[in-house]
Amino acid sequence: MHPVSDPAHDDYVLPFAIDALDTRGRLARLGPSIDAILTRHAYPAPVARLLGEAAALTSVLATALKIEGRFQLQTRSDGPVDMIVVDFDFPDRLRAFARYDAKRLAEGRFIEGLRPDLLGSGHLALTVEQGEEHTRYQGIVVLEGQGLEAAAHEYFRQSEQIPTFVRLAVAQAITPSGAQWRAGALLVQFLPDSPERRRIVDMDPGDAPDGVFVPESDEDNAWTEARLLAATVEDHELVDPTLSSERLLFRLFHERGVKVFEAAGVLDRCRCSDGRVRAMLEGFSASDRKDMIGDDGKIGVTCEFCSTKRVYEPSEFGPAD
Repeated sequence: MHPVSDPAHDDYVLPFAIDALDTRGRLARLGPSIDAILTRHAYPAPVARLLGEAAALTSVLATALKIEGRFQLQTRSDGPVDMIVVDFDFPDRLRAFARYDAKRLAEGRFIEGLRPDLLGSGHLALTVEQGEEHTRYQGIVVLEGQGLEAAAHEYFRQSEQIPTFVRLAVAQAITPSGAQWRAGALLVQFLPDSPERRRIVDMDPGDAPDGVFVPESDEDNAWTEARLLAATVEDHELVDPTLSSERLLFRLFHERGVKVFEAAGVLDRCRCSDGRVRAMLEGFSASDRKDMIGDDGKIGVTCEFCSTKRVYEPSEFGPAD
């Protein structure tokens, strides 16, 4: 069990359970980690909010797996933000970046707030890699203009068949040192012992012949209650730096009783290193490396995630062709 905290803590994911409703969940609150990720690239506000949502969603999904390896969330689409990549290296390392078209973003007038169609049409991929001894897992969700919350709901409905509620929030908080980005995610799932109670009702296929009866089943009362309680959470509560995760969960579920467990930390850490970059450059042919040489006569490599730039002498990798 995790001791209840009055002070708010940032950059960790808190697991919880509501036994009376056969419900479990995770609550992520990201502060300095997400602020560093978003500010180092100086993303426009709509892009920063979208990437913050992706990072918070990744945090609640990845920390639930308890494995060795890497969890990755990636979007590829035709929207103004055509690619998002969020990596979570177990047990606690988070990194993320977004690629966007500044001209399309300005033309779309997205600055007033986040709109789902920043992503456009494409796909969302969730990938789990546990090393060569394990099979790589990947789940795919089609993006059709919906936001990440809706895409997450669709993933659990299609791939996991677990009744799930997701709420994501990102905002800038005013602190003595200036505005800082914050992100939060609430994931709630119905996990009773009985598979029959847990099964999601199949949707009408839409192509059944005329006259064919498609049976309907009622949603489990326990899940209905848990989902409605979770839906009362406000965006500002998920990003409030003065409200602890434990107190927020008590606000939401105290009528049914909620217990929390040991939290998992989240750190802003990139996996790039001098050794990795050198190994990558050595993998290129001498001719390819020659094409990488800049006007200063050196090879410069900038990490898309952490923006660290490393500069090398071409001669370090052998003679040119």
